[in-house]
Amino acid sequence: MTRKIIIDTDPGQDDAVAILLALASPEEVDVLGITAVAGNVPLELTAKNVRIVCELAGKRDVKVFAGCDRPLGRDLVTAEYIHGKTGLDGPVLPDPTMTLQDGHAVDFIIETLRTEPEGSVTLCPLGPLTNIATAFQKAPDIMPRVAEIVLMGGAYFEVGNVTPAAEFNIYVDPEAAEIVFKSGAPITVMPLDVTHKALTTRARIEAFRDLDTDVGRAVAEWTDFFERFDMEKYGSEGGPLHDPCVIAYLIKPTLFSGRHVNVEIETASELTRGMTVADWWGVTDRPKNAMFMGDVDADGFFDLLTGRLARL
Repeated sequence: MTRKIIIDTDPGQDDAVAILLALASPEEVDVLGITAVAGNVPLELTAKNVRIVCELAGKRDVKVFAGCDRPLGRDLVTAEYIHGKTGLDGPVLPDPTMTLQDGHAVDFIIETLRTEPEGSVTLCPLGPLTNIATAFQKAPDIMPRVAEIVLMGGAYFEVGNVTPAAEFNIYVDPEAAEIVFKSGAPITVMPLDVTHKALTTRARIEAFRDLDTDVGRAVAEWTDFFERFDMEKYGSEGGPLHDPCVIAYLIKPTLFSGRHVNVEIETASELTRGMTVADWWGVTDRPKNAMFMGDVDADGFFDLLTGRLARL
């Protein structure tokens, strides 16, 4: 069955790979549109980067919308120190000739959820949750219409990657994350606990390069670029490919395993702001609101990714 999805994203090299994986998999996912949000880099760049990736994939007909340029109630925190000043540092790619759609990403999300059959659209946030939360605040009627929210964000056993307690996407806009996690929509979370097991190795990067296509070379250069930071930081063999886990789950959910638990977002504490407090052991009576993934078949994940990218 083909799932209708909206990808909400702040590219970012790993976001770019996730978009490519989705565009290469039309049997499983029908990309209704891609909405850009400020996160890894400011909105002007994330909206540009989405279009660069669509053109790289040869998919110029994808609808791309620009969304929120700052978190709900905080100043924007960005991550050029990981992704480079453009967000897609690595390969040299041409500026896009695709135009952005008229209208705001939030309005597109609302309109799509209202017009498509109830329970037929899956939201796939790969960055801060500002656009999704804003849509839910503006149009609460759409929340029960969402089929599922599959997001990359948070951490529990792996703790934080931007502070000792918080993962970047949730940290940037914890108030938005709180709205989304309290929305009542079915949520599946790809936290650092999973993405840190989906590591690029030299062999996996060379497999991308060996595709001998523009897409394969770009993905190899992107992963070459941003894995350096993570290898130095974590002492790991390669860098984690965070965001493609969301799309891989939609294509082949058996690659992942986790637990249905309660997840709460810390918004008040300076020390743990943006922490995703997952009740992994069921020690509270708080209602379970998210499928929190804990493990991935990394070889299967990279086999799927390389096989699909070969189509573009």
